[in-house]
Amino acid sequence: MLHSSAFRVRTFLLAIFLPSLAAGLQIAPAQPLRFEVSVAEKLGAGPIDGRVLLLISTSDEKEPRFQISEGVQSQQVFGVDADGLRPGNSVTIDRAALGYPLESLSGVPAGDYFVQAVLHRYETFHRADGHVVKLPMDRGEGQHWNLAPGNLYSTPRKMHVDPAASEPIRIVLDQQIPPIVPPKDTQYVRHVRVESKLLTKFWGRPVSLGAVVLLPKGFDEHPESRYPLMLNHGHFEEGFSEFREDPLDPDLKPDYSDRFHMAGYNRVQQKVAHEFYQDWTKPDFPRFVVVKVQHANPFYDDSYAVNSANLGPYGDAIMTELLPAIEKQFRCIGQGWARFTYGGSTGGWEALAVQMFYPDAFNGCFAACPDPIDFRSYGAVNIYSDKNAYFAQGPWERVPRPATRDGRGIMTATLEESNRRELVIGTHSRSGEQWDIWEAVFSPVGADGYPARIWDKRTGAIDPAIAAYWREHYDLRHILQRDWPTLGPKLAGKIHIYCGTMDNFFLNNAVVLMEDFLRTTTNPPYGGVVDYGCGAEHCWNGDHSRPIAISRLRYHQMYLDQILKRIAATAPPGADVTSWRYK
Repeated sequence: MLHSSAFRVRTFLLAIFLPSLAAGLQIAPAQPLRFEVSVAEKLGAGPIDGRVLLLISTSDEKEPRFQISEGVQSQQVFGVDADGLRPGNSVTIDRAALGYPLESLSGVPAGDYFVQAVLHRYETFHRADGHVVKLPMDRGEGQHWNLAPGNLYSTPRKMHVDPAASEPIRIVLDQQIPPIVPPKDTQYVRHVRVESKLLTKFWGRPVSLGAVVLLPKGFDEHPESRYPLMLNHGHFEEGFSEFREDPLDPDLKPDYSDRFHMAGYNRVQQKVAHEFYQDWTKPDFPRFVVVKVQHANPFYDDSYAVNSANLGPYGDAIMTELLPAIEKQFRCIGQGWARFTYGGSTGGWEALAVQMFYPDAFNGCFAACPDPIDFRSYGAVNIYSDKNAYFAQGPWERVPRPATRDGRGIMTATLEESNRRELVIGTHSRSGEQWDIWEAVFSPVGADGYPARIWDKRTGAIDPAIAAYWREHYDLRHILQRDWPTLGPKLAGKIHIYCGTMDNFFLNNAVVLMEDFLRTTTNPPYGGVVDYGCGAEHCWNGDHSRPIAISRLRYHQMYLDQILKRIAATAPPGADVTSWRYK
């Protein structure tokens, strides 16, 4: 037992020295969960700019980089920008990094997960408008961050993740996605690339346009023939997947389509593609040249085929550089009466837009399930009257707006969730996804050189000045109504629009608004078609006789009868309407 005086002395000394000792040691609190992502030495010295994505999955069915999607089945992704990353350095992903579906690492439950990281490379562009921007140039994959050649990724690992952990989890990017082998030409399918002077000037480096061309039977045996051209707009494709010379592969393992609730949908696709080949080569089938444009760019898998402030003059480049080269090489008639354009979804918007913006260049457009053609129904948003894209706000209640729905009308993702996913994948409209490309095409250039935001990506607050710009430049219904006195006479009988009433992206609402204008025009009447598939989902193209799972695979046969009638009724005197009708 200590003597009372000694105890008092010891207590006095501790009171003096312990606070000073603790301050000198400066004991730091444990840091919360974080990941440190670095580049393996074997993959080069760098520096590398890009977006680092951390992927956390509960499933090992496939690599985590292939498990990020819209809706409740998505696995987890976090993203941060990286500038000048070199081997030996690392990028930290912690609670400050934005995520989807969970917003923060702090929300990840402790457990065992399959973890992977990807570095989506950016390149520096010195554009003709004076802006210097860093963007992910397409490298032949159609603008997909999880497939882009040159992107770095880590070997997936199963590991324990605990939000309470104090030590960082280190991930090394040790793999690189290899280049894509160019597809080979066949008797019927050819591939074309043309360097664009217009786009090269805009982007400050060589830029090419490509096309996949489907040639008619007998093309080489009939050198005297000149052909009408059908321009099929849509997303990037390496080949012509809807055209298959070989019969159904008997060894193809059946898959399952969640969308159509159909077993063996891959076998259905092969079967219908072979049926198209059989139709295409019949003696009495009309002979056309079909063209799919490849215009993947730093923002998306295609450009929307129009001129825009952020992407450059893609519309003029396609119309004045690519199409003339194709028509010359493949003996097309090369006149407006013998050109038609069609497509679905993105391709539906493009088909209508190019018919409007180049009204004399085409003799008809067939726009199926087009992306928003009236921005009063930009999905579930009216960008002119709504103040917030993500929520409908009342005096007491705030209701989330939907981005997508299933065939029963049940919401599958909110607008906020859909846009947050894009923001995680890429800031500055660099996700390569849907809302970002609309923004890149429709918006003016922002002060930082990237597309001006139509709404705040985090809050949903709409910018009315940007909305006004959209209206005057890309709101197709508004432009038609504004310019009908001059456009109407050139478009009479050329506009055909189709949409399902249960479109998964609410695109039918804009079609209804377009129809309201078209059916009331009388000077001159539009003389076209607006048709609806009752209860049909996205991709409905006007076929009332087949289920959408089949009709969506038959775009190239769908409009031929109408095209032939249009040619017969409108071809100028002396036009070649016979050389391409050989048996």
